[in-house]
Amino acid sequence: MTAPGPAPAAEPGGAPVQPAGPATAAARVLVQALARLGVRDVVLAPGSRSAPLAYALAAASLPDGERPAGAPTIRLSVRIDERSAAFLALGLARGSAVPAHGAAEPPHGAASRGPADGTTAGGGARPVAIVTTSGTATANLHPAVLEAHHAGVPLLVLTADRPHELRGTGANQTTDQVGLFGSAVRLSVDVPAPSGRPGEHADVRQLASRAVAAALGSRTGDPGPVHLNLSFREPLAPGPDDGTWPAPSSVGLSEVVRRGAADAVEPGTPAGGPLVPADVSTQPAAATEHVPTVVVAGDGAGPAARRLAEANGWPLLAEPSSGARAGDHAITAYRLLLDRPELGGAIRRAVVLGRPTLSRPVQQLLARADVEVLVVAPRGGAWPDAMRRASTVLAEVPLQLLGGVTGPAGHAGEWLARWQKAGAIAAEAIDRVLDAAPKGRRSRSGTRVRGPLLAREVARASRPDDVLVVGSSNPIRDLDLVARWDGDAPVVLANRGLAGIDGTVSTAIGVALALPRRRVRALLGDLTFLHDVGGLLRGPFEPEPNLQLVVANDDGGSIFATLEHGAPEHASAFERVFGTPHGADLGALCAGYAVRHELVRDVESLRVALATPGPGLSVVEVRVDRSRRRALTARMATAVDDAFD
Repeated sequence: MTAPGPAPAAEPGGAPVQPAGPATAAARVLVQALARLGVRDVVLAPGSRSAPLAYALAAASLPDGERPAGAPTIRLSVRIDERSAAFLALGLARGSAVPAHGAAEPPHGAASRGPADGTTAGGGARPVAIVTTSGTATANLHPAVLEAHHAGVPLLVLTADRPHELRGTGANQTTDQVGLFGSAVRLSVDVPAPSGRPGEHADVRQLASRAVAAALGSRTGDPGPVHLNLSFREPLAPGPDDGTWPAPSSVGLSEVVRRGAADAVEPGTPAGGPLVPADVSTQPAAATEHVPTVVVAGDGAGPAARRLAEANGWPLLAEPSSGARAGDHAITAYRLLLDRPELGGAIRRAVVLGRPTLSRPVQQLLARADVEVLVVAPRGGAWPDAMRRASTVLAEVPLQLLGGVTGPAGHAGEWLARWQKAGAIAAEAIDRVLDAAPKGRRSRSGTRVRGPLLAREVARASRPDDVLVVGSSNPIRDLDLVARWDGDAPVVLANRGLAGIDGTVSTAIGVALALPRRRVRALLGDLTFLHDVGGLLRGPFEPEPNLQLVVANDDGGSIFATLEHGAPEHASAFERVFGTPHGADLGALCAGYAVRHELVRDVESLRVALATPGPGLSVVEVRVDRSRRRALTARMATAVDDAFD
């Protein structure tokens, strides 16, 4: 992609410096452009067709004083498994959106750059690139691309490909990669192989500008993944005289100002701009009469949900990863209260922020014909409304509602007090069940504790400046039931875009690498851990994250025991096709990956392990009893009912 220019410069000895080959030069220009546009982290999985980018990234990741002239500064992570690599990139992007506590976060392996709070100017995640070679390597990115699509995480998916003349010929590692990710990407471009034509470098910079803007949702307010399918012809490696990088240039670059960038945005405010005044005359939520209202804060709702609830005296039904689960308006164990006539039965309006996915009782509430549903959806064209009942969809919370336009204060105060008292009663009842149950049940494999008790201890050990990554299935539901943070809460992150168990270990590692000065912990189940155990693999040149992985090992999938599949009439098929016991030795697996492992046998030892995670990467395995999971769930619900009676 090298445009004609002046004659090659002469070296001190008189020999001219030859321009790099088209593939090498184009890769270097692309890396320059991405760095100029704010990309700081790139994750690379090895391959041959992607070699031009690999060489460019290797040079850009060298320390100061060793990088070639013209090479930007890039933080490079290398992983051999493309699926793990993609979720590592996802975690790096999610971690970049977490404001730093105190001093700015230093990067892993390089000097800090960019805004001091570790975020982009718009308060959201920085784009992170993932680079792979062609063939199945590209297909292995699909789970992370889907998660980024549904969660709105800016990923730049850079897949190498054979040039057009080799496609459809049976060439090795060649398949149809164009449009492979379908509607899950914000932009998809099949980029022809560079040839050195005039103006090619400017075109590469323009392409990078469009890709980063699309990933950030700068024009649409809808961030997400972008796919650039990059063809390269041989030679794929730089030649002996290809050491000179093109001079950095802005020709072809476009500065795309993000929505709301001109206004002050509170860190953590959902993407799409600040809270601005809106015409509340058309919004029933501003009615002057008191209507029993709750705020439902799903994943990614942000602090606006808490502000809205506290301004109006409304109960806050907040999932752990909402970013709003804190303060005295947040109701503990709310899902066990929604079927009570004086509480859930009395609700007549629900204001929904974020994407609620955890609880069937919440979905049943939003499906009721006697409940008015208002949805606040700041980004994207679609909005969360799985029950198809939303009467009003807002792009932001009107300032009038943040001022407390709720009607007679006495009625609102009584409504909130009723829920607060009920939440306290429910929390005490659950605690009695958990504390009365044996804290460890002896078996030949050691002591086992109960899943909700483990989640409660993790919640209690998590400080306001900690970051907690939570796996899908039971861990996040247990946390939702027992977590109580009256003051400031830790940052809780979860892959709830599709709520899969894919890549959770790698996501947590990415978050920890992005936030080396924060204490990062992950709570996940054994199947989630085993599904991405390869994420523990780290080469000798890769930085070690400070991350404690707490694994609830119940030898299978206990969440199914709490669903209809766990009913006694399905017992004959349950264990093999739902419970899926594995018998894996997690300690041996950790030893194979040279990762520190600790098997916790009682609650007291668990508390010590949580309080002293130590440096580096470690796994705390907690044996959890699965056989009584369904009965324990029923017992907690009964205890709450009995407490009210």
